[in-house]
Amino acid sequence: MKIIKRTYKVAGMDCVSCAALLEMDLEDLGINAKCSYPKQTLNVEFDPKNTNEDMIKKVAKSSGYSLS
Repeated sequence: MKIIKRTYKVAGMDCVSCAALLEMDLEDLGINAKCSYPKQTLNVEFDPKNTNEDMIKKVAKSSGYSLS
């Protein structure tokens, strides 16, 4: 099983709770996520058989954030 690791810059987070909510939304999809409000970053690990980067970006966008 190949696990993909990515780090994104996050725009739109206003507080620590924002980071926690984004983590929970991604983890609901089976994506291991660590979001840092102070660094404005999102680290994810996922199995490409179950999800992809477009899905991660969609979740972020639906939560009001943009990833780059």
